[in-house]
Amino acid sequence: MKMFAITGVIAVTLLRGATAAEEPLRATRTDPAKQEVSSEAPAHQATHHGFGHKLLYYIPNRIFDVFDVVRARVRLGPGMAVGFRVTKLTDVFLGSYASAYLGLPGPRQVPRIPWPGGIESRSGMAASVADATVTSYDSDPRYSVTEIGVGAQLLLAGAEVGVDPAEVLDLALGFLMIDFREDDL
Repeated sequence: MKMFAITGVIAVTLLRGATAAEEPLRATRTDPAKQEVSSEAPAHQATHHGFGHKLLYYIPNRIFDVFDVVRARVRLGPGMAVGFRVTKLTDVFLGSYASAYLGLPGPRQVPRIPWPGGIESRSGMAASVADATVTSYDSDPRYSVTEIGVGAQLLLAGAEVGVDPAEVLDLALGFLMIDFREDDL
């Protein structure tokens, strides 16, 4: 009975901490009536957690670091788009889609839980650092600057795969409790 109570307390503590860590900071325009969310990644401030926090989240963070390495998901929703990237400098995208996805979401980039499903949208065109796409940061795809990948959307279905070599280093250093990407909960 005590084991169930202890497990319940740990689960509630983890959930409360993870939910708080999942809320990104949002950059909004100065006009509060418009409240548009910027398509850029939110400003991230490093949080310095104590040793107890790091120990409590050690195993979940290493599991999430493994998931950060690969993006592999299928999409269902309307659109026509094609894109590929070998880091941010060679990002090429053309088209538009809004869809629900299922699979590995890719690099977290901020402290949050990498849920295996969600909603994402991207519209416009991009060529290298000239990025004229509109992407809702709250709904993904949240590409990392070091990610290599390819994706396509054809009418109602799409898919995307990618890998981020920098996340391999983050995983390796994570075993030593060094969070080089600052994405641990």
